[in-house]
Amino acid sequence: MTNARPPNAHPVLDAPLVATFALGNTLGEGVTWDERDQSLWWTDIHERRLHRLDWASRAVETFAAPERVCSFGLIEGDSGRLVVAFESGFALFTPRSGVVEWLARQDLPAGVRFNDGRVDRQGRFWAGTMVEDEAARAAKSLAGALYRLDGRDRATPLVHGALISNSLCWSPDGTRMYYTDGPTRRIRAFDYDPATGMPSNERVFVTTEEGAFPDGANIDAAGHLWSAQWGASQVVRYAPDGSVSGVIPVPTARVSCVAFGGPDLTLLFVTTAREGMTAAEIAADPDAGTLFVYDIGIIGTRGLVDSAFKLASAGI
Repeated sequence: MTNARPPNAHPVLDAPLVATFALGNTLGEGVTWDERDQSLWWTDIHERRLHRLDWASRAVETFAAPERVCSFGLIEGDSGRLVVAFESGFALFTPRSGVVEWLARQDLPAGVRFNDGRVDRQGRFWAGTMVEDEAARAAKSLAGALYRLDGRDRATPLVHGALISNSLCWSPDGTRMYYTDGPTRRIRAFDYDPATGMPSNERVFVTTEEGAFPDGANIDAAGHLWSAQWGASQVVRYAPDGSVSGVIPVPTARVSCVAFGGPDLTLLFVTTAREGMTAAEIAADPDAGTLFVYDIGIIGTRGLVDSAFKLASAGI
């Protein structure tokens, strides 16, 4: 499809597209770089699949999951398992064998599932829920929350009231947390206590443009937030003061998540989706569901290593 920029568009970042992986993901999400073996992981939520891209060979492996993998994190000192927010709760998951070790299943209302999640700078895993039932979401009769995994059978809800939890990430020093309820178009910032894992002092960091719904986000080495914006065909980079410091246009509308990777952390990996599209819409927008890779090193930017979950942080 033609990538239409919104009115009053901000300067485009001259980051060239260097690779694409046209896997037709229904809902590509949760993209995460593993520096240990130079690989990239992401989930296709609705298809109950995890993908692993070996960057050196460009080979992609796909693993089936017993439930929808809504978000996940790497595990420190353990390259075989992931910490996962399945649709119904938290678990350790071994993709190659399919073994699931449940940690904290939640008694979620019908129509609510887990969604976006991430590991904080200290090694704690967080994940938020979303109201999947569209009628309940429209009526605001259900609400989700942001949970911190605190151990076996212990997941603590600490931020309440979200319809679609998204954009979870932390500043480089771990003292600021970002989070959004997607339909509000407001990315919120919190003060974050690295020692206790407690957010406080909630305020609005930025309100996105009309029609641009903030989805997955990540933080670069300079502390800028990169926001994948569903419905707007773009990734927007925000400075720590909330001002826009550039935009990367993406040639499809449903832009869902971003990760930094590559040998020097100078690549930006962008997942997209074709969820909710008709066959005719997909034919008109064949890039929907593709993984895109941009070179951000050319513009003098690099990312940070994705934090890994520390089993001891949750007493596991």
